[in-house]
Amino acid sequence: MAAKAFVLVETTIGKNKDIITALSNIKGVKSVDTVTGPYDIIAVIESETLNAIGDVITSEIHAVEGISRTVTCLVV
Repeated sequence: MAAKAFVLVETTIGKNKDIITALSNIKGVKSVDTVTGPYDIIAVIESETLNAIGDVITSEIHAVEGISRTVTCLVV
């Protein structure tokens, strides 16, 4: 069974469209939605292992310009 996580993303002002495009092009990202509330975007990631999800977040998502903060919620 694949591992899954919800990544809550805070963005800098004016960068939502660019970030949504960048996140949508990352392997393992299944959906990207703009939301209201304390976070700007929620991305759903699926991968074979929790370690692989961690690698996607630290090496690819955190590298996207305009992301100021993320919170990852692993599905149990």
